[in-house]
Amino acid sequence: MRKLMLALLLGLATGAAGESGAIAGDKKPLPLPTYGQAYAPTTVDERGIWMLADEDERRLQDSPSRIKDPELNAYVRNVLCRTVGEDRCKSVRIYIQQVPFFNASMSPNGTMTVWSGLLLRVRNEAELGSILGHEFGHFELRHQLRSFRNRRTGSDIMAWASVLVRNSGDIRYNAWGQIYAFDRAQERDADLIGFQYLAGSQYPSSAAADVWDHAMLESDASAVGRRGSARHKYVAGIFATHPTDLARATYLRTASIEAADVKPAIVDRHRAAMAKWLPIFLNDQIKLNDFGGSEYVIGCLAEGGWSGALLFARGELYRERGNPRDLVSAAQFYQEAIAKGDAPPEAYRGLGLSLLRSQQIAEGQAALATYLRLKPDAADAALLSTLVSR
Repeated sequence: MRKLMLALLLGLATGAAGESGAIAGDKKPLPLPTYGQAYAPTTVDERGIWMLADEDERRLQDSPSRIKDPELNAYVRNVLCRTVGEDRCKSVRIYIQQVPFFNASMSPNGTMTVWSGLLLRVRNEAELGSILGHEFGHFELRHQLRSFRNRRTGSDIMAWASVLVRNSGDIRYNAWGQIYAFDRAQERDADLIGFQYLAGSQYPSSAAADVWDHAMLESDASAVGRRGSARHKYVAGIFATHPTDLARATYLRTASIEAADVKPAIVDRHRAAMAKWLPIFLNDQIKLNDFGGSEYVIGCLAEGGWSGALLFARGELYRERGNPRDLVSAAQFYQEAIAKGDAPPEAYRGLGLSLLRSQQIAEGQAALATYLRLKPDAADAALLSTLVSR
């Protein structure tokens, strides 16, 4: 019996390794799945996963971080539909969450979650479409179900190994490695399916690689801001759930070159769709205490020219860090924002506080007085009034 169980254990390990290895090693793009309207779960495992996804969606509907703005939601949905097609996008419910990190996700029941940090970072509709297409690829390939089954197989291997094999650490280590290799393979598959959607849409397929190029540049800026060093590897670690940004940028850029798609320019509405929410998302970003990364994000947004809102955000970023030289720079950015004519009243507040901390008392009090005149009902009006009257 013991020999039989050992043989079964080795068979499970080989099967798990073979399945994920086949996916990881396949260089050919996967064919687009056949679209089916109103897909329903078919197995016990899948019905259970859908039940959990339905519970999560009910929580998302009432989440305090959910952004219900109809215009922003309509914009994101329109980009998804332009990317994957009007027929496919009908089954998706989109929930935008005010979370200042680069992320989106897709549940097996058709729930798509998009974080505000993603909307802040993508520079155009095509880049947003590449991420939404990637997430939709997870949905159409039923990746969550396959991942659940793969993890269950890996857990079985590790449980039997601990019972049947003395010093079974190597087997457990390899089983974990296969679980994460499977996850990385699924991410690559979703990248390539998403790329095919993008290439077949009105958007340029090169945007798929552009996203990861900019992710690496932001990572570099963040590391330098924290006095670290930038590092990018092509091969992911054994316990990484995703391919590295460098690997993704490389194989998506190669696919874009091979596709050689030349498309007419479209009217890009990303900047207009973000206009109302940009100050809020920038404020959330600044609160992350990531000076280098935030400076990079703001700089990317200013590629088309510095607006009052962007100059104000840059002033806030420098004032928050608060070195003496930062306060001088912050005051300059606030003044430039005010000169643009479209800066919020808070620009005078930031200018006043920066000048006061730089010992320019009269100038700082004058700026704060202007802020209080423009916004007399401000929450901090009483406190700032004491600084003006000193």
